Amino acid sequence: MPREQIDLRCQVTHLSVLDEDGSFDEALAPEVSDDLLLHMHRSMLLARRFDERMLKLQRQGRIGTFAPVSGQEAAQVGAMAALTEKDWFVPSFREFAASIWRGLPLKQLLLYNAGYNEGGAVPDDAHDLPIAIPVATQIPHAVGLAYAAYYRDTGALAITFFGDGATSEGDFHEAINFAGVFAAPVIFLCQNNQWAISVPREHQTHSRTLAQKALAYSVPGIQADGNDVLAVLAATREAAERARNGDGPTMIECITYRLSVHTTADDPSKYRSDEEVEAWRRRDPIPRLQSHLKAQELLSDEEIDKLEQDIAAEIDDAWEQAQTEMHRLGSAEAMFEHHYAALPAYLRRQRDGLRRDRGQER
Repeated sequence: MPREQIDLRCQVTHLSVLDEDGSFDEALAPEVSDDLLLHMHRSMLLARRFDERMLKLQRQGRIGTFAPVSGQEAAQVGAMAALTEKDWFVPSFREFAASIWRGLPLKQLLLYNAGYNEGGAVPDDAHDLPIAIPVATQIPHAVGLAYAAYYRDTGALAITFFGDGATSEGDFHEAINFAGVFAAPVIFLCQNNQWAISVPREHQTHSRTLAQKALAYSVPGIQADGNDVLAVLAATREAAERARNGDGPTMIECITYRLSVHTTADDPSKYRSDEEVEAWRRRDPIPRLQSHLKAQELLSDEEIDKLEQDIAAEIDDAWEQAQTEMHRLGSAEAMFEHHYAALPAYLRRQRDGLRRDRGQER
């Protein structure tokens, strides 16, 4: 018998709407109001400046280790802008821009990264899950939420964010297989930022795309320019419509780049070149969107300067609120209590150093 070509349900396509200079393809551009465009721009800029402030605070020893979002704002804001408040948001550990879009106060993020559990609290009426640190473990949770929404016929869907490294984890494959079998209304959004900590994408998988991994489970996969907020918005809207129509899950691979460190405990100069970073910096999603908005006469340089001032004041206020709340919650010295009958010498030195630092801060 002759060999026969198997007709697969899906193929992978790549979507880009905004060029690097801000010009756009009107035929591919999603319908979007001026207010929504400006709101996405403000959210992305706020996330970037907040990220930069947190990095300074961490280097000063005022907050702990965190994973910066710089460079990936469009992949997060564009996706969240396509969804509704009743949809479930299931983050990993880098989704500060998405959290800001959902209305999480900056004070909460500062408290969380300063080590206070109260900062991770989710309001009872929010359809958001807490930050998930272990790689890929949040993905099955999103599928469970989506399937429950489908079973109860609530009309809601779930979106879960993860990095390229997560596609090598069993949790990802188990979750997407379940979602495909049971037509769970879930969007798998992979932020392919080219590095799984220090492992480059080409050393992790031989797949030409990460989106094609969905095809093994008969789930549609699309690759979008993750530094193009309009492309991400369009791809997510399409996936959301499919989910709400009962057509099941979609995987979106957003091609983006981590402009900063993996976490503040990382030194990327050990494994990637300055030339690579600068090449990606020229594709920065924020200047790209600003060029588009200026070309559409929706934003001017003067308005950007005013927005920068407003954002700086908002972040200053959030830090003041966070410090007040930290003082109310009590001293960080509590971390040294209740573990030993007699505190070891090295921990006594750390405790005394913290007391000295906090005394200088006051």
